[in-house]
Order: sequence, then C-alpha cells, then structure tokens
Amino acid sequence: MAEEEGPTVELRQRKKPKSSENKEFAKEEKIKDTPIPERAPKHVLFQRFAKVFIGCLAAVTSGMMYALYLSAYHERKFWFSNRQELEREITFQGDSAIYYSYYKDMLKAPSFERGVYELTHNNRTVSLKTINAVQQMSLYPELIASVLYQATGGIEIIEPVYFYIGIVFGLQGIYVTALFVTSWLMSGTWLAGMLTVAWFVINRVDTTRIEYSIPLRENWALPYFACQVAALTGYLKSNLNTYTERFCYLLMSASTYTFMMMWEYSHYLLFLQAISLFLLDSFSLEQSDKVHEVYKIYVFSLFLGYLLQFENPALLVSPLLSLVAALMLAKYLQLNVKKGTFVAKMIKVINFYLVCTLTVTFNIVMKMFVPHKENGHMLKFLEVKFGLNMTKNFTMNWLLCQESLQAPSQDFFLRLTQSSLLPFYILVLIVCFLSMMQVNFRRINGKSVKETVTLEDGQIGGRPEIIYHVIHTILLGSLAMVIEGLKYLWTPYVCMLAAFGVCSPELWMTLFKWLRLRTVHPILLALILSMAVPTIIGFSLWKEFFPKLMTELSELQEFYDPDTVELMTWIKRQAPVAAVFAGSPQLMGAIKLCTGWMVTSLPLYNDDDLLKRNENVVCEEGDKLTYSKYGRFCHEVKINYSPYVNYFTRVYWNRSYFVYKINTVISFQS
Repeated sequence: MAEEEGPTVELRQRKKPKSSENKEFAKEEKIKDTPIPERAPKHVLFQRFAKVFIGCLAAVTSGMMYALYLSAYHERKFWFSNRQELEREITFQGDSAIYYSYYKDMLKAPSFERGVYELTHNNRTVSLKTINAVQQMSLYPELIASVLYQATGGIEIIEPVYFYIGIVFGLQGIYVTALFVTSWLMSGTWLAGMLTVAWFVINRVDTTRIEYSIPLRENWALPYFACQVAALTGYLKSNLNTYTERFCYLLMSASTYTFMMMWEYSHYLLFLQAISLFLLDSFSLEQSDKVHEVYKIYVFSLFLGYLLQFENPALLVSPLLSLVAALMLAKYLQLNVKKGTFVAKMIKVINFYLVCTLTVTFNIVMKMFVPHKENGHMLKFLEVKFGLNMTKNFTMNWLLCQESLQAPSQDFFLRLTQSSLLPFYILVLIVCFLSMMQVNFRRINGKSVKETVTLEDGQIGGRPEIIYHVIHTILLGSLAMVIEGLKYLWTPYVCMLAAFGVCSPELWMTLFKWLRLRTVHPILLALILSMAVPTIIGFSLWKEFFPKLMTELSELQEFYDPDTVELMTWIKRQAPVAAVFAGSPQLMGAIKLCTGWMVTSLPLYNDDDLLKRNENVVCEEGDKLTYSKYGRFCHEVKINYSPYVNYFTRVYWNRSYFVYKINTVISFQS
C-alpha cells in the first residue's frame, strides 16, 4: 500500500499546478540537482589567494605609480612649485580655467551654503546674464573638492591648487586600476592588466587629455565610468557566486550615478552602453533578467540625477531614458515562446523593431512636452558633420573647425601602430567577433550551446562579458573615426581589449580550433602563447619606450607666457571694477580665473546663448562673398583709422594683446 500511494500523490499534484508553485518547485529541483562542489584542497586555496593578492597588489601599485608619474611630469612641464599663483593659474587654459575659477570662489565663500547659492545664482561671470553654474557646467567636482579641502584641514597643510590637481591625479590612478581589473577579469591573468597599463601610458597622448587640461569634466568622470565597466564585466560573468554578484551590482550602481553627476555628456556614453547590452540580450548571450537589472540602474541614476541637478530637462529628453523605457515596455509585452522555434525567431525580430520604434517615439514625445534647450545644437552639428544638412550658420561651421571635432589624423593611427597596439587589437577584435557570430548562428539554428564556456570548447564568443566589450568598442570606434575628441573614450578600450586577447588562452584556443591544429596539443600551446606573447610584447615596449618616459621626467621644461602675465597684471591693477571684457572665448576663461572680472562669453559648447555671444564677438555676416572695400577690423583699429578711432580707444597693448575701451561719448570727427 505504501508503494502505491507515492505515485498517486504525485499525480494529484500535477493535476492542479500553480505558476508560482511550479517556479518555486523548479528552483528547488534545480538546487537539488546541482552537484555540491567539493571543497578545494588547502594548497589550491593558497594558490588562488596568492594569485588574487598579487593581482590586487599589482593593480593598486600601477594606479599609484601612474598618479605619481603624472604629478612629476606636471611639475617638470610647468615648473609648478617655483611659480607665482598668477603664473600657475595661466597654465589652466580654455574651459578648464572656468572650472578652477569656481573652485576658488567656493573657497572664498564664508560658508558652503553661501558658496553654493552664489554659484546657482551667478551674475558675476557673464555680463547681463544670471546662470546656474552648478547645473550648466556640472560643478559637482568643485563642490566636493572644496568641501574636502576645508573638512580635512588642508588649509594648514597644502595649497588649494595642489589639493585640486592631486585629487584629479588620484582619480587617474583609479582609472588605470579599473582598466587593469577589467582586463584581468576578462583574461583570468593579471599579466593582461600590466600590459593594459603599459599601452595606456605609452599612448597617453591618445588616451587622456590630463596633461593639457586638468580640470576637464572627462578627467573627473571617466575614472568612475571605468569602475562601472569593471563592475559590469564582473556582473556579466556566468560563474559568479551570490556575494560577488551583489558586490558588482552595488559598485555598478554607485559608479553609474557618480559618473552621471560628474559630466553633462555622460548619458550619451551610457546610451551606447545600453545599446550594447540590448544587442547582447537580443543575441540571447546572457540571461535577460540580469541585463534588465542594469536597465533599472540607469532609470534610478537618471531619476536621482534629475532631482539633484535642479530638475535638469536634458536627462528627461536623453536617448538613454527613451531606450530604457522602450526596453522595459517591450519586456512586458514579450510573449513566452519555446526557444529555437520559428515563431521565437520571428518574435526576436519583431521585438528588435519594436524597441527601435518605441525609442524614437518616446524621445519625440518627451521633446514635445518637456521644455528644453540643452545640447540642441549637437544634433544640428551631427547633421552638418555627416553631410545631411548644409548651413551657413556660424556656430556650426565654427564647431566644424575645432580640432577635437574633426576626423582623426593619420598620425593617430601611426602612433598606435608603432606601439604595436593597433595590430593586436585588430587581431583580437576579428577573432572575438567571428566567434560571436559563430555562436549566434548556432543558437539560431537550434543547436545547443553551453552556458559556461571552458578552455577546451574554444568558443570565446560564447562569453557574454566579452561580447559586450566587442559590441561597445565597435560602437565607440565607429564614432572615434568621425570625431577625434572621442578617441579618448575609445583608445583605453583598445588597450584593454588588445591586452586581454593576447593574454587569454581561450582566444588562442579558439584560433587553433579554427585552424584544426593537430601537431601540437592545442591547449598546451594556447597556455604557452598566452604567457609568451605578452612577455615578448612587454620586453619590446620596455626597451623602446621606457627610456623615453624617463627622459620626459628628467627634462625640465619651461612654460612661460610673459604677455599673458602682463595682461592679467594690468587688468588686476588698472582696469575699472565695472569693466566687462570681450574677446576670444579661451582668453575670456583665463581672464575670469586670473582676475575675476566679468566677461561677455565663455568657452562652453552646451549653451546656445553663449554660442550666440561668441558669434557676435567673432563673426560679421555677409550675404555675398565679394571683395570688400573695408579692411579687416582688427587691422584697421590697430592703426587708428577712421571711423574706428571715434568709437575705440587703445588703453593697453603688448606683443600679443591689444585692449580697447569703447568710448562712452562718441565724437564724430572727419
């Protein structure tokens, strides 16, 4: 009787199933069926601990050494410690001068609250205009730096300028450490991290602008984005335990929000990342639930950023929010169909089309109902850049003339090739991309693909974190081929991906499997090459580039601009307090920092009114390209020709600068 009752109970349970009970029952069965791994021997645990400890020590050491290198190079280049305060401030050129000037204003404020109020209601920078400088220029780094400087008692220990640049150099060290860890996570060996750092430092002319403009927003923001990418890489790995996955998720959440607060263009970069994750999910290369958890991080960061950035409308009309909303809605409408069938494949195609359509629709609707002005000129610039629209607009043509917005030069590719970075990157990218397509075709044809890829499989394209990086670097590279300024986002990826590839046994195993290598055991050869190739590359880089780096630190360069120093000194001593200066935007930034006087424009590209002021200062429009009987204004006014002498009086000049005062009482002399 007992033997007969067992099956009867089972049959009764199957007659009335509940969806929630079935899911819980399936999870319990899966847990029961999963074999409990045996505890590793002590010597294996010791080897793992030693490997992790040495890797972490190498990562932290690399970051610290890079930060110290930047500090030493900056001292040698500008002779910073032997300069007066005015000469130090002149080294901050262009828009970087504006950011540092607000840091000085925060330190001069009687209290933090008063300083924030003056920045949010600023009418002492641009004439006849009150701006919210914190929102418009993303001055959160300056707010944090000023708080830390006063809270840590740095007033008695270190000068404000050293504290400021020290924080930025420290963040660059974190940047390098995050790249180290990301390459280490992908390849499984910290040797890849060392090679990543070596390539990053050697190609630093194309990986960072820290040497030229320290206070730039990207120098504050990109280290947090690198941490976010490292956490995302670990989060996408298949063989993670629960605690490691939670840690990666929390780190990713914190770094995503911080990155969004530090840079006004951060949501565009996160938009490219969201596209990469969407394609990853479309290829069925990762669990959909895990990818949608990342989408929730985007929504949370956008919502919190919108509140703390004074209800910034640019975040509401951003393509990132439209894409994430479309993905979540498509996820809700998606039907559960058995994988591998024809219907499932058609639903995948329909889902892809639905997401693209909803993204465009949501973005158009948000722009219709949300009043916004931010970054509206960027779309017009892209239209002109890609030849979709021809215009005589001065601002668009002026932006096209900016070096950072032009296509990269041949010297850029030559430098990457000389350091052997570009050839290895192309090799790694081709192997990973072809392997990804191979795995995807197998899934489409209904063939079984392992969730956890081993070295013997030779399928590096089956690892979701690798495919994410391949898609992301292709998107960034495509944009960097059009706009040179974006190479500072793409080249660090190139260093990381190339170093991972040459140090990864799985990549070599994938290549050998395609070649059907029989003479030598492919696994053994892959392990040997994953150690030998990066070692040879490292020694060649050491021999060729290390002496150059040491020479840069030993040479004492002298940055001296006496004409600018004389101009700033004259303004501080003799210019009227109510004077307002007009000129090139780069010079206006230096005047605001060094003297505190009001200016007519600023070197910023995210405000239409400021761009219009730059146009009024520089441009004098004409309808016909004909010969003019009038000379150039700058030349005519310098030689005091009539009628300009009636309107302007020269009050100061040196070899580089001429300062003219507008006459308050105009005399009409013949």
